[in-house]
Amino acid sequence: MAASQSQDRAYIALLGLAEYFRTTNNFKKAIQCLNALFAFNPPKKVESRTHLQLGQLLFSYTNNIDLAKSHLQQAWTLSQGIQGFDDIRFDAAYTLSQLYQEQNQSHAAKTILRQAIENSQHNIYWHSKLLFQIARFHANDKEYSLASELLSIGADCAEENNAPYLKTQFLLNRAMILIIERKSNDVNLILNQANVCIETIPNPHLKEYSRVFHLILQVANSLLLGHVKSVKEILKQLQRMIQTIINANWPQDEQLFQAPTEAFLWLAKEQLFVLVYVLTVSQSMISGFLEKSQKYTEKALTQIEKLRAQEEKPVLSLFQVVLLEHIALCRLIMGNRACALKELSLAKDICLESTDKSLLKSHSAQLHCLLGLYAMSINRQDRAEMQFVTSLQETNNRELKLFNNLNLAIIYLRTGQEDKLSNLLNHISTEYQPNFNNQALLGSYYWVQGLNSYYKGNYHEAKRFLRESLKMGNAEDLNRLTSCSLVLLSQVFLSIGNSKEAMNMVVPALQLASKIPDVNVQLWGSSIQRQLYKMLGDVQQEREAIMQHQQYSQVLNNDQFECTNKMIEHNLIDWISGEPPITPKVVVTDVPSTSWANNYPMRN
Repeated sequence: MAASQSQDRAYIALLGLAEYFRTTNNFKKAIQCLNALFAFNPPKKVESRTHLQLGQLLFSYTNNIDLAKSHLQQAWTLSQGIQGFDDIRFDAAYTLSQLYQEQNQSHAAKTILRQAIENSQHNIYWHSKLLFQIARFHANDKEYSLASELLSIGADCAEENNAPYLKTQFLLNRAMILIIERKSNDVNLILNQANVCIETIPNPHLKEYSRVFHLILQVANSLLLGHVKSVKEILKQLQRMIQTIINANWPQDEQLFQAPTEAFLWLAKEQLFVLVYVLTVSQSMISGFLEKSQKYTEKALTQIEKLRAQEEKPVLSLFQVVLLEHIALCRLIMGNRACALKELSLAKDICLESTDKSLLKSHSAQLHCLLGLYAMSINRQDRAEMQFVTSLQETNNRELKLFNNLNLAIIYLRTGQEDKLSNLLNHISTEYQPNFNNQALLGSYYWVQGLNSYYKGNYHEAKRFLRESLKMGNAEDLNRLTSCSLVLLSQVFLSIGNSKEAMNMVVPALQLASKIPDVNVQLWGSSIQRQLYKMLGDVQQEREAIMQHQQYSQVLNNDQFECTNKMIEHNLIDWISGEPPITPKVVVTDVPSTSWANNYPMRN
């Protein structure tokens, strides 16, 4: 009896010490205390729990993955025959699956999760948590149908257990998978179901959180379809609601839950706040309000730095890369290629620093595409072509593939590669045109067809294509598509000697270009105006147009000289395969120092 009491006291003392050392970040001594427990031949329950604690500590805070795996496997095995030991058993399976996944052993991760899911049907909390986990792993492996099916099973289980908030989370996560798959009709169906379910959530804070999640998916889906005008009001509503959630009076995330079935959050409220910024940046950029996009990027990057100072989270790096990709594209359009190069280099470095370089795997195609645009802007068509081809090889994203192909078509036009151009346009027409989803990209396709017809001297066909692209730009307030369509139409009218229509097109083109601002359209438009005023004999206006054209040319020439002669980041255009070269750390002066896009990770 005395020995038993002494042993119990030893257990308690060692556990207390282990917990003290863990909370003071002295993980080595915490592990030593837990290992010491085994010397007392503890009961199976204590042994199983200790193996789990050791496995989690070793996995989270050391590089001894094999030992962590061994402890977690023992915790999983020992807990099998113990009644009422769900937390230890399923936590072991959950953590072990994470370890397998990080070791690129996806099959092993899914296998243990399936076993745990089969045995957890009596426990809705663990059953749901395990379903979310395995669905995320299937989604990571691009097995979207399986992920969607598992989330559907979760929604049914939540309904059977009268858990409306949990059901909403399963539905919204499923909608996210369908967005990735570009199944727009199914997305709307699931979002409508989720909206009905949200109204039945009794917890007012979780109801509001779910509405924010729902609106985020609505906005993301609309942006993927190029519906930037129709999404404005939804985005404004989202911006108002996120302010409520981040208010100081709003409870902390861990205080929101009133039942185990509510203990699931996709993202923390601070991360949701950054994500709303990301969506705002994307909507502004697609609309052609680049200065607004730049302003919100700066705010978002500042917020990311604040959160990173508190705790490093992989999702923050993801948001940072997406933001840098967006702002780099804005800089290229605005003619500030030097800043664009710095931001691309920074995005590249963040990708290289991510765990297992996972961000590089998911964003290398976007980086290659942006480098292709940079190479085009400095007239390095050979490097631009190589970058776009590489981007095509590294992505399955239909929108990014089409964007690369449209830019390749422009390169082939510029360089006179007629056979390549003809084959590429036929491929685009066959592959994409019957089921174009993205309105912005469809308008861009018409614009490229118009440019091709103009180069061939087929001005009537050029006007037909460009009027289609202009119509689509106006319909969705796509300012850059509209300005590019107007300036090319003006060029067409100038070529056929219709100075009146040419002037009617170029004036609004330049007004829009100034609003964006798009220095390349301004350069092009001022060149057209110079020729038009010369035709009209207006010497004063011609002189002003010449001065404007020279001014824009000088800005671009100075920027190009800095990029190509002074910046080591310029060498990124030679990166074609493998990992990108490491460049010295730089500070971007225009943006606080620190990627739709496409896909946001499922979290709970």
